[in-house]
Amino acid sequence: MPVYAGLKDEERARLQPKLQMYVNGSEEVNTVRAEQTSALCITSTKLLNSVEERRQAGAAPGAIKPAEYARQVGHVPARRKLKSLADNVEANVFVQLVNARTEGKLTGEISRKGRIVRARVPINKLPDLARDPRVSFVEAGEGLKTPHPQVSTEVKAPSASERKFGDATAHTFGEDVLIGIIDVGGFDFSHPDFLDNDGRTRFMAIWDQGGDARPHPEGKQFEYGAEFTQKHLNDAIKAARKLGVEPWEIERQSQTSEGSHGTHVASIAAGNRGVCRKASIAGVLISLPQGDQDRRLAFYDSTRLADAVDYLVRLARDVLKKKCLSINISLGTNGHAHDGSGAIGRYLDSTFSAPGMCLTVAAGNAGQEKADEPDDFGWVMGRVHTSGRIRAAQLVTDVEWVVAGNGILDLSENELELWFSPQDQIGVSLRLPNGQWTEMIEPLQYIENRRLEDGSFISIYNELHHPSNGANYISIYLSPNFLTDPVVGIPAGTYTVRLHGLQIRDGRYDGWIERDDPRPLGRIGNREAWSFPSFFSERSMVDNSTVSSLGCGQRVITVANLDTKRNRVHPTSSQGPSRDGRSKPDIAAPGTDVMAAKGFSTDGDAWIGMTGTSMASPFVTGIAGLMLATEPKLTGAQIEAIIRATAKPLPGANFEWTNDAGFGAIDPAECLKQAALINTRKDRTKETA
Repeated sequence: MPVYAGLKDEERARLQPKLQMYVNGSEEVNTVRAEQTSALCITSTKLLNSVEERRQAGAAPGAIKPAEYARQVGHVPARRKLKSLADNVEANVFVQLVNARTEGKLTGEISRKGRIVRARVPINKLPDLARDPRVSFVEAGEGLKTPHPQVSTEVKAPSASERKFGDATAHTFGEDVLIGIIDVGGFDFSHPDFLDNDGRTRFMAIWDQGGDARPHPEGKQFEYGAEFTQKHLNDAIKAARKLGVEPWEIERQSQTSEGSHGTHVASIAAGNRGVCRKASIAGVLISLPQGDQDRRLAFYDSTRLADAVDYLVRLARDVLKKKCLSINISLGTNGHAHDGSGAIGRYLDSTFSAPGMCLTVAAGNAGQEKADEPDDFGWVMGRVHTSGRIRAAQLVTDVEWVVAGNGILDLSENELELWFSPQDQIGVSLRLPNGQWTEMIEPLQYIENRRLEDGSFISIYNELHHPSNGANYISIYLSPNFLTDPVVGIPAGTYTVRLHGLQIRDGRYDGWIERDDPRPLGRIGNREAWSFPSFFSERSMVDNSTVSSLGCGQRVITVANLDTKRNRVHPTSSQGPSRDGRSKPDIAAPGTDVMAAKGFSTDGDAWIGMTGTSMASPFVTGIAGLMLATEPKLTGAQIEAIIRATAKPLPGANFEWTNDAGFGAIDPAECLKQAALINTRKDRTKETA
């Protein structure tokens, strides 16, 4: 019997469908699920080891025994009786409060901002949150996706004047600004691009959320990871010269990838050859697990972005006493409604409404919908969005959702959300690759963890009026059977989602697939087993509104990838608008073959070229830093407005917004000019008419 048995319907509805599914799973299921679910974490090593020992070592995840591909109906081992959940599996969640002035701490509360609480809760305690009358809704943190920029073959240092803009006497290259970089791959703090004239690093601090080499930062919110102070880093630079080693080998971060993404991004925004080249720098290294055990023992979801932002705000204001803060996030999420109403979006909007702060994010690299070359699979990451319109009641429309895996099975959970008007009521049924249909699930009905003939599971939830935005939505989950030995994967093939118009007054719908990173998981029989992202068929895919859900926030600047050599937007750059029709992305900035620092280099090359919105975003972060240095009282909204107003149209376009370039190419000099004028006024009261 599910742990939430006994909850009233109104209490159960306070849990996001995904969390309902987790609560309905056993401790063992969620232990395996934590390998691929970024918002789940195992707190018991004993539990972790006991689950792993039950399976054969050598395959993955954790580890899966070789299995036959074709499984006979009736030969699938019976599902084991669900255990009562202990405190060993925890979830990172955002909790929406009924009242912002709610007194007393909630279960697992870590921090709060307005009506949004950030909490870490054992799965068996989620029903307690649902029963709490102070709680409106609980949702899991959204998964963060590993960035995969294209690496250029050309290697050269960027020109010292390439990223110099405006009047240096006015902005002083950002001397009183902190540039915060939230990223992955590690920060090569001793790279020449980050050293001052005395050979000291310009990094003021690095918080390694997945590390343990130093104590964690002060404060209950940050009771994990390792904080490297500027003294730690400079001492390592001095010691390294004597020891003949690299400074980063002395102060070890949990990630030190050659050609590090985080190092490259920081170099563009604030390196000595970057945009804001006199600013102080701070980095937050988001934990990226290196293996299956690490995946189970670590969180790497959007709640960690909230912590990272709070850490940088505190560092800037309370520790470093900096007037201004410009933060870059070149990581993406793809969950929720893509209208800024998700918990992380509202959390960030609340933070960046204050003056003197700005947040810039990458639009994403989901713009490609077809292969350019025979071995090009970038289109898989581009087919993440579908949309359409049911013209009238009693009509239906089909959406084709393709699960690839290794061509036979996929060993990852697959998730699809469809969002539509609160005026409409839409039923949903699902056709499996074997041709069988589920029954139609009407509004306020659900299927939860139903085992199919092949042994895998489906869950379908049809919900009305989401608490965050009022929209209606359908959530569909395809899950491997983690309780069998061996694990049963999801059959590869096309899953047809049929939408039935029951009450249609608008009829429009949008759908997004939650992304997972492609991972080989060992071998099953004579074939490689994969966790592979699902995608929409070419017929169902719609080539717009692919901007990362993080980039759909109200108070973020969202940046597209401008190919400056061809004077066009790069084809991989994600497109807008947001689901509610807002103009995202905002601007296009140089993001193609961008030369910047090569982190943790072993071949002597100090520079590397990369392509992606990850490279475009920090360019704008640096410009925002210079604008804040020019006028420290600017708000994020004003910076966004100035960037939009001064944008230069690309060839063939006018000043209207376009779904790939936003309002056009950024004009740094004009941005700085307008920033200097924003708080000037001319009094004409005494002039004669």
